[in-house]
Amino acid sequence: VGIQVNVQPYELCASLLCRDFHPNQKKSFLFSALYAAFIFGGRHLMKQREKFELRKPLVLWSLSLAVFSIFGAVRTGAYMLYILMTKGLKQSVCDQSFYYGPVSKFWAYAFVLSKAPELGDTIFIILRKQKLIFLHWYHHITVLLYSWYSYKDMVAGGGWFMTMNYGVHAVMYSYYALRAAGFRVSRKFAMMITLSQITQMLIGCVVNYLVFAWMQQGQCPSHVHNIVWSSIMYLSYFVLFCRFFFEAYMTKTRKAAKAD
Repeated sequence: VGIQVNVQPYELCASLLCRDFHPNQKKSFLFSALYAAFIFGGRHLMKQREKFELRKPLVLWSLSLAVFSIFGAVRTGAYMLYILMTKGLKQSVCDQSFYYGPVSKFWAYAFVLSKAPELGDTIFIILRKQKLIFLHWYHHITVLLYSWYSYKDMVAGGGWFMTMNYGVHAVMYSYYALRAAGFRVSRKFAMMITLSQITQMLIGCVVNYLVFAWMQQGQCPSHVHNIVWSSIMYLSYFVLFCRFFFEAYMTKTRKAAKAD
């Protein structure tokens, strides 16, 4: 997998990637503001219009994000597994080598940048006049802001956060691509995706706890305010995904059982 962990952190920050990215952090707020404006403006404009089908563009969009996420999951997953097996759990959480390893640094940078184009998911929802839930756009905005904010500091735990997200998105966008292409996919598959998202949020909270605990020993490079915001974000996702799971699957299942 081309893994090498003997590069010093300052080498990445001296690279073109880090120098260029730091000033662009402020753009995440601009993208978020434009995104929010599009949501409210787009929904208003579509009220008096017929919905767009957009099936083929949606297939291509979902498929491209699925392929990107699959490659990202494989590359970052192989790296994290290597660190976990050879260095242990603490090293996998605290080590900053994820941000500047020969392979992982590209996928870390690609992950953070991808949070901007992923906002495009919402374009299809609005133009196709589908239901837009709070969880969808709240998740998109907060992940974009937090990812762009945290990347410059190369905080501990990032390898776990990014690898989990790549993995879940690999399955999720593959599911979206199949559905958009007209394939009938079992409802249990959608339930599995939501359960994996809930699990991701729980693991994220555990990783934040480990970072905080080991940071007290001077072994995990992070900041208290970063851990606080990350924990709030993960906990809010956990609550919202649990609520979505209950409303989308449990409530509908009970109604269907009563109807029978």
